[in-house]
Amino acid sequence: MRTTVTLDSRLLQTLQEISGARSKAKAVLSAIQEYIRRHRVSRIKELKGKIHFSLTADEIRHAQR
Repeated sequence: MRTTVTLDSRLLQTLQEISGARSKAKAVLSAIQEYIRRHRVSRIKELKGKIHFSLTADEIRHAQR
């Protein structure tokens, strides 16, 4: 999807340098994906102590898929 947004050019340049992206679009896409990933991780962390498993972490890791 094509979207037009106004961004601070210095921020975008810094983002591109940090991410190593070759294009502005790839830099922004990478930043959005990372934001979503971090948000999901924080939501999972909020569940700590609220869900109880009978399996250990090793048992879950090595369970047949």
